[in-house]
Amino acid sequence: MKNSFIHLHLHTEYSILDSTVRIPQLIEQCIAFNMPAVAITDQCNLFGMIKFYRKALEYGIKPIIGADIHVASSNDVDRYDNLALLCMNKDGYLNLANLITRSWLEGQIAGVPRVYKSWLDRESCKGLIALSSGKKGDIGRKLNTGSYEQASDSISFWRKVFDERFYLELIRTRQANEEEIIGGSIQLAHEFSIPVVASNDVRFLKQDDYSSHEARVCIHEGRILSDSNRPSVYSEDQYFKDCNEMNELFSDISESLSNSLEIAQRCSLDLKLGKTFLPIFSASKDITTEQQLRIDADIGLEIILNKIYEIDNKAQEKDEG
Repeated sequence: MKNSFIHLHLHTEYSILDSTVRIPQLIEQCIAFNMPAVAITDQCNLFGMIKFYRKALEYGIKPIIGADIHVASSNDVDRYDNLALLCMNKDGYLNLANLITRSWLEGQIAGVPRVYKSWLDRESCKGLIALSSGKKGDIGRKLNTGSYEQASDSISFWRKVFDERFYLELIRTRQANEEEIIGGSIQLAHEFSIPVVASNDVRFLKQDDYSSHEARVCIHEGRILSDSNRPSVYSEDQYFKDCNEMNELFSDISESLSNSLEIAQRCSLDLKLGKTFLPIFSASKDITTEQQLRIDADIGLEIILNKIYEIDNKAQEKDEG
């Protein structure tokens, strides 16, 4: 089987909500399909990174580390768009880890972590490759509503942040309006000289796994499979297809397949596992880092105790009143 495609957009069971892909079985499938590399892009987390990295290297598969992030809408707090980020190197990994951490600490709304566009610039996204996420990204959403000019504005923004590391992602999983979005994406690609890349937005390994995947989604949503009002978010085509299947699917846009290989070649993250890396403390002059840690801990403890004391006093005053 010819190595003509690499899966770059894939959720594992560590996404918890929408995937049944287990890492050992994923690597086995890569070997069976003769795929030399694969990426995981779990939702707003890197929980599966170490297990995936070790298992892939153990079997001679190149691991590509990434994540799907939620980019907050500027005018609607309840809406967000997806963006898939892949680590090219250590700088990219550190930047991705920082964005994910910040999204949980500062951007969380109703339990959903969000990244704000104001956080994204050339420095904070250095070493990262971005995929537009098809219809789930801001460009796809705007194309889906016929807003070509707004989609063009988004292209300009992402190109400014990522330069030649931004790719328009083309997805064909037999879902509504995908072909219209692909047509608009190709038009934008020609107009702005943006490369395109094919993906299958993978959520399960085999097509037969679709039912078990839907059951998992229902458990999370508190619904039942027979609910006719349940939104159809996924399709049975979102499985781990082999190169022949992807070649057939994108035979009319062959560069989108070869670009997946190019991206895989651009990503070479070397992780040092099994070592402890402690943070570097900035100590004041003439004291050791151990002494500085003691001072900072004492200050932090005093702040916490003062808050507890203040809460206790308010509660006592309320009882007495």
